[in-house]
Amino acid sequence: MNAELAIFVIFAVTAVAGAFVLIGARNPVYSAMGLLTTMFSIAVFYILLDAQFIAAVQVIIYAGAVMMLFLFVIMLIGVDRSDRHEEVIPFQRTLTAIFAVGVLALFAVAGRQAWVTGSSAFSDPDLIGTVENVADELFGTWTIAFLTTTFLLTIAAVGTIALAQFGPGGRQSIDEPASDPEESL
Repeated sequence: MNAELAIFVIFAVTAVAGAFVLIGARNPVYSAMGLLTTMFSIAVFYILLDAQFIAAVQVIIYAGAVMMLFLFVIMLIGVDRSDRHEEVIPFQRTLTAIFAVGVLALFAVAGRQAWVTGSSAFSDPDLIGTVENVADELFGTWTIAFLTTTFLLTIAAVGTIALAQFGPGGRQSIDEPASDPEESL
């Protein structure tokens, strides 16, 4: 077993463990930390593929800026309040399990097919991961998708802050504590 394979196996296990923490944690801060672990592991995969620029972008943008935004929103909403855990949709857990099995079956069927991804810009192996290649693809081929994603993330952040500030029951001051809906009954 060479060093590259050993590093890949270690960080693959770390990425999957981070994904399980992301999905399974009840505390949103722990979920965010699981996402951060997965993002760092993906950055290591990019380094193993000789795409150092993409790895740096992964760490700086996603593991840095986006995770800070997520944590800021989580802290703004408040993690100290208890959530209700009753099912809103009848048979929610059963429907979720059926949907998950269907998605896994779809992935299994799709995994047997030969998939060709990327564009013709990646035909030269010396250009993969370079700043020029990434810039050409990002601001050339994928400009609309890049700007749409930026716009949607901005709307999501503003909407989350608005919900945290005003809440569903009208205007609420930041200084006054949030009232518990069960106390008013």
